[in-house]
Amino acid sequence: MKTNLILAFICLSLSVATAAEPKVGTALPALSALLPGSSLPKTMGKVVLVDFWASWCAPCKASFVTMARLHQKYAARGLVTIGIGVDDEASAYQGFLAKNKVAFTLVHDSQHKAADFFNPPTMPSSYLVDRKGVIRHIHKGFKGAKTEAEYTAEIEALLTE
Repeated sequence: MKTNLILAFICLSLSVATAAEPKVGTALPALSALLPGSSLPKTMGKVVLVDFWASWCAPCKASFVTMARLHQKYAARGLVTIGIGVDDEASAYQGFLAKNKVAFTLVHDSQHKAADFFNPPTMPSSYLVDRKGVIRHIHKGFKGAKTEAEYTAEIEALLTE
């Protein structure tokens, strides 16, 4: 009996650890289910940019400037930007926010439910979702102006659909 429980636990652990990240064409899950207790904006009928970040991630700091600029430029046209912090420690999350103030929605994935679903391959990783709730573009990492230009072209295309 004990052996069966141990084997079941190992199998469950391996399946969680090797969970596949969502692909282009996958429907965005209800973020409220993945981020319980978080105050999230309405996303139905909107273009959504979901960005995973961590306080220890240097490219995340650089990407925040771009995310803020994109939010400011496109929010009135229907872009919703949600930054999801994956730090284990709430103090690290709060410290990052204190130094990097932005106007878009930020939430702490303290239970790692969103991170477990998305399984981001690197920090930052972001998912651009169309108005129908389908993931259309995935960005792994942040490469400065090149990534910002890609975001801009993709967002503008999705906003005109």
